[in-house]
Amino acid sequence: MKLLKLPLFGLLAPKSPMEKLVEHYDKIAGCVKIIKESLECYVSGGGACREFQDLWEEIDSIENHADKIKRNIRNHLPRSMFMAVDKTLFLNYTKAQDNILDSGQDALQWLGMRQVVISEEFQKDLIFLIDEVSTATELLGPALKATIALVHGESLDREGTKEYYRNIRAQRHKTQKTARKITIKIYNSELDFKDIYQLIHFVQCLDNMAHNCENCADILRAMIAR
Repeated sequence: MKLLKLPLFGLLAPKSPMEKLVEHYDKIAGCVKIIKESLECYVSGGGACREFQDLWEEIDSIENHADKIKRNIRNHLPRSMFMAVDKTLFLNYTKAQDNILDSGQDALQWLGMRQVVISEEFQKDLIFLIDEVSTATELLGPALKATIALVHGESLDREGTKEYYRNIRAQRHKTQKTARKITIKIYNSELDFKDIYQLIHFVQCLDNMAHNCENCADILRAMIAR
């Protein structure tokens, strides 16, 4: 006789740790939005954007709050037998989700370490890349919420949930192609070596943000496969 495995949260615990992942995601999404605004301001402002500097403190404040949420989630996990998903997958997901913000902060750091005037030749391409990365992050929210609903038995739309993952992967691949084209364009430009080095690392950090979104989607997919 096959035993039916039912989700235990909602019956044995007041709140699932997975639901707290949404709270953590909301903080990261808020930070990414600020990072997007500051990067666009910097790129279009020729490297002398007051807003780019002013938003640093706000980003740090939100990032610290997100870290507190992550620590609280990890420090109050129930026993594995009461987890709705594999505990290792859960911990890996919190790390991958946090890495999105870390990569965004790295991108800001690369632009902020020295002033670089971004010529019109690259402004449109870089802003387009920033928009693509932001879209990848936005797609993660619905994927996370759909996964939580599925593993808690609140939804039976397994195929619809997997479609969210596919959308994130597709967006990541678009971002990767865009990042490669921009990297080649920057490398073959007549810019100063320091500017080339700085901008290429900036592009890599943006690409890493989308890559971490894809990692999150892959972990979520593994959660519903068990």
